[in-house]
Amino acid sequence: MDFSKVSVEVRKQSGKGAARKVRASGKVPGVLYGHKGEPVAVTLDERALLQSLDKERRRNTVFSLVVAGDGGKNEQVTAMIRDAQIDPLSRRLMHVDFLRVDLDHEVHVTVPLILTGKALGTVNGGNLHQSMHAILIAAKPAAIPTKLEVDVTPLDIGMALHVSDLKLAAGVRALLDPKEAIASVVAPKAEKVEAEAAPVEGAVPAEGAAAAEGAAAGGEAAKGAAGAKGAAAPAKGGAAPAKKEGEKKGK
Repeated sequence: MDFSKVSVEVRKQSGKGAARKVRASGKVPGVLYGHKGEPVAVTLDERALLQSLDKERRRNTVFSLVVAGDGGKNEQVTAMIRDAQIDPLSRRLMHVDFLRVDLDHEVHVTVPLILTGKALGTVNGGNLHQSMHAILIAAKPAAIPTKLEVDVTPLDIGMALHVSDLKLAAGVRALLDPKEAIASVVAPKAEKVEAEAAPVEGAVPAEGAAAAEGAAAGGEAAKGAAGAKGAAAPAKGGAAPAKKEGEKKGK
């Protein structure tokens, strides 16, 4: 497998001050470390690095670094970008960390996950939900895939695909729980609609009904009071004749 070639130069000075000087000269500071080797401070050309990036692999590009040392002594190192600092305003490259890699040993990288096909459940009214957009894998540098694709066509409502369903090439393994969901089809959520009841002809609103009920209760109470008053009146009126008879006897 052919790797992208990039030339870097060893720099003796390190630290923030030295890094600023490198940037002022139009170069990018960086460091090369890993694989039981001593860290080496380097400088590189930003444009050359960006042009050497694989358009599909991006940060997973494997480089063949030509490290130029003192006295014109060059060393060729296989490396990958471990980290890159980018200025948030200018979007210029500020610093690059290169990791030495061994072609016979696995490296841990993240690759994009692409869903293909049209899920059956979406035809039946469901919604496709993608839980992961990238997968952490382990593979030898030459075996790192540019992306992982998974067909979601068989998924119906209530079904899901998991990490264990990924079809990985030989020498590639996922570093996630096999039971973790990648994508699923879920039923659409019922929308909450506040339906207002249509007024029924002759129906009394709640407030009116309460008022009517209170008025009716008041009417019944008044009627009862009147009845009670009327019942007391005969008793009072009935006492008068008895008194007159007594008076007649007295006379």
